Amino acid sequence: MGSLFRSEPMCLAQLFLQSGSAYECLSELNPNVSVFQRKFVNEVKKCEEMERILGYLVQEIKKADIPLPEGDVAPPAPLLKHTLEIQEQLQKLETELREVTKNKEKLRKNLLELTEYTCMLEVTQRFVRRTTEYESRLHANYEEFASVENEQLMDYNCMHRLGAKLGFISGLVHIAKVEAFEKMLWRVCKGLHILTYVELDESLEDPDTGETTKWFVFLVSYWGEKIGQKVKKICDCYHCHVYPYPNTLEERKAVVEGLNVRIQDLHTVLNKTEDYLRQVLCKASESIYTWVIQVKKMKAIYHVLNLCSFDVTNKCLIAEVWCPVADLQNLRHALEEGSRKSGATISSFMNTIPTTQPPPTLIRTNKFTSGFQNIVDAYGVGNYGEVNPALYTIITFPFLFAVMFGDFGHGLLMFIFALLTILYENHPRLKRSQDEIMKMLFEGRYVILLMGLFSIYTGLIYNDCFSKSLNIFGSGWNVSAMFEQKVWR
Repeated sequence: MGSLFRSEPMCLAQLFLQSGSAYECLSELNPNVSVFQRKFVNEVKKCEEMERILGYLVQEIKKADIPLPEGDVAPPAPLLKHTLEIQEQLQKLETELREVTKNKEKLRKNLLELTEYTCMLEVTQRFVRRTTEYESRLHANYEEFASVENEQLMDYNCMHRLGAKLGFISGLVHIAKVEAFEKMLWRVCKGLHILTYVELDESLEDPDTGETTKWFVFLVSYWGEKIGQKVKKICDCYHCHVYPYPNTLEERKAVVEGLNVRIQDLHTVLNKTEDYLRQVLCKASESIYTWVIQVKKMKAIYHVLNLCSFDVTNKCLIAEVWCPVADLQNLRHALEEGSRKSGATISSFMNTIPTTQPPPTLIRTNKFTSGFQNIVDAYGVGNYGEVNPALYTIITFPFLFAVMFGDFGHGLLMFIFALLTILYENHPRLKRSQDEIMKMLFEGRYVILLMGLFSIYTGLIYNDCFSKSLNIFGSGWNVSAMFEQKVWR
């Protein structure tokens, strides 16, 4: 408890880290610094690239509704010889996932297009029929609408004498563009066309955007190649999904049968692709928690290495650090352990050096005192060796809050809330919550606990519960002494 009253005794130490064992030594020291400078810029960039790959993997795993496992103990930073292996694994996994995902999207888009084509043929078959009389009149094979014979917009015999050829363009148009599409065809083609359209009963997914919407199936019959080119340009302008239209009934049946076979094959291949993709993501999810923490620690180590300076021989790194006197032995042991893990022939070492600079203030805290220390530090950090007022704040701050708050009911709610966060403080969701308000409440759970406890006490004294008067113990004031007769002697 001595460190709660005053800051830790500090000393200035000079570290001599061998180039081959510098990474492992700092890994043992468990750094948590984020400054970006000189020599290890490329290594930091590699770590950032691995973080990008991990972000992509996490996004794909969440998209597949695969749970992400979380461990209770954070893994240590990987050894330097294992970092390249982790990088290769992540790059290989990203390449494989992107390739499989790309193939899946291709298959899915192809399936949606074939489904649209099938629906279009089924719908157009209902309002298109063969007309034998017209076929013999034009001496050509084509199909026309049931309403063509009643249409008075053009003279078919005149068109036949001019040698105009009948053509068809069919496809799907978005429900919001039908009216504008029809008006544009009428203005551009000047009546040398017949447009028939009908709304699909079911909504289809757009192969380009992936949105589910309503579509209209249309069939345009036109006379002449120039009119056909204009119709095609209008279809492109309105982003219509145009599909080839069979000229005869036999061709239509053959196309529909072929489409059904291809759709069944695509369903089979797509299911197998999704199963394989899920297997890859499940396997990646088993190691994703370890990889994320290891890459963060690697990046932190290289950030600290960038702060070190090199000697003239460029064979060792030199760093000056402030270290608590009580941790000097741990520091020496970490340097020895890092040198041993790296297999260096010359061990890294440290020396304490005298200095006239004022040491920084270090006050050790635990999960109970950290909240109160943060309140004190918000007003200012004391100088080296000064008395730490946070120890007295543990009592004075909750009590003065309770004097102001003074409500038994609300204080009880605060106490229960803080008690629940303390009982479940090791839950991963509470530890890794990204909500700022929840993080603030969780870090100050012991402060809230004492605030609620003291508020219960003052609320009982004030006879106040949920802002309502509540007389539990009765009054100790009595006026009977005012009416007692005094005896004079």
